[in-house]
Amino acid sequence: MLLAQYSGRIPGLFVAAEKNRFFTMPEAVEDKADLELYSPNPEVRGMTLLNREAFKRTVLVPALKVKKEIVNALVKSLKHTVLQRPGLKRVVEDPEDEDSRFVILDPHKIPEFSLGESEQEVLKQLDVCPEVSKYNLELTYENFKAEEILRAVLPEGQEVTSGFSRVGHIAHLNLRDHQLPYRHLIGQVIIDKNPGITCVVNKTNIIDSTYRNFQMEVLAGDSNLVTKVKENNIAYELDFSKVYWNPRLSTEHGRIVELLKPGDVLFDVFAGIGPFAIPAAKKKCQVFANDLNPESYKWLLHNCKLNKVEKKIKAFNMDGREFLLGPVREELSKELPLLKEEQKTSFHIVMNLPALAIEFLDVFRHFLAGEPCGTARLPTVHCYGFSKHDDPAKDIQERAEASLGTSLAGRCSTYLVRNVAPNKEMLCISFQLPADVLYKRPCPDGANPASKRLCTSKDASEEELELKKS
Repeated sequence: MLLAQYSGRIPGLFVAAEKNRFFTMPEAVEDKADLELYSPNPEVRGMTLLNREAFKRTVLVPALKVKKEIVNALVKSLKHTVLQRPGLKRVVEDPEDEDSRFVILDPHKIPEFSLGESEQEVLKQLDVCPEVSKYNLELTYENFKAEEILRAVLPEGQEVTSGFSRVGHIAHLNLRDHQLPYRHLIGQVIIDKNPGITCVVNKTNIIDSTYRNFQMEVLAGDSNLVTKVKENNIAYELDFSKVYWNPRLSTEHGRIVELLKPGDVLFDVFAGIGPFAIPAAKKKCQVFANDLNPESYKWLLHNCKLNKVEKKIKAFNMDGREFLLGPVREELSKELPLLKEEQKTSFHIVMNLPALAIEFLDVFRHFLAGEPCGTARLPTVHCYGFSKHDDPAKDIQERAEASLGTSLAGRCSTYLVRNVAPNKEMLCISFQLPADVLYKRPCPDGANPASKRLCTSKDASEEELELKKS
């Protein structure tokens, strides 16, 4: 999340150097010191080691002196004019008069320390003097928002971000190069300003070649990366440093599960820790879930037990292509011919590995032996991919058609999942496997089409790298 620089100027608002809370300054000085209200001490610019005391600042704001008996009535009548900033008191005691209080007004609404006609009418009805006092408001580190702190610290003109993905108690950042010198300060600020976050990590550029896991640097807080999350009312536990989890995909997980009916069969080729598989099992579907990463497989089994669906999910730790050619083909070969006209069982194959999944679609060519059964419900595939093209839906469809060796015109749908980066989209293409692709036809020479091998680290494309950064 990029945070725009605050561009408003507040006439008459200035830093007060005196320790006294109330005083009058010459108008000329007020005109010179036309400063932003919610900016920390400018001396914090360039700070890399967090010093909370350095953020203290005193600013002059408008206030009304009133008898304490009418404070509530006044605040209620001027609710759109009094200070509304969280963490700052809008009613403070008068150190010189215990029977009086100062009601702090919003300097944006009273920029010249002068009340408008509507406010003056309210004061007249409450028998309050309309004279506006000037109150020295002390702002500390606790009073500033995370983006205000980071905007004050990072170099002027550079992007300021306090955006992050939250995974349980962990905040996950993708910092840019110019932010790296400030990474530990950024991490501590995020912990300070977000209750419940106790660890902040940033992904490094070091990638595990086997399972595409980025190493992470702990920027602040504890180093415990085993965490708990809740998505669509289902709890999961995971080691964030060893498995893939993206909270931005919760809506997509829910969308696919919503398509399933009790009794359907789901094959999850790249299951991760189970965000498709477990809610499908809870919906009384029969689930076959697979992941190549041993850590993902371990946490998949753990989460099946955690959610009491271990008896409804058959889990596998295999290469995705081997899973399709083995358990998936075996199950479809057994079940499809047995389906009767009145049976409503549907078969769904989810392939959520956007950087590579479309390349796996060629496995379905001549996938099953025999002849298509008219009563059979052909499996529906939900395959994910990235696209940087001007027409991403057309691009995804054409690539899927190339892998399948047939046209999907009029028999597929594409769904935009999310924007991953500028000019890069993540999409899901869904289609029912065509019978002429799925069923084997005798080859003249008796040979079967060669199976495509799994991509190795040498084959990893730029898309894979961007997947982890997203």
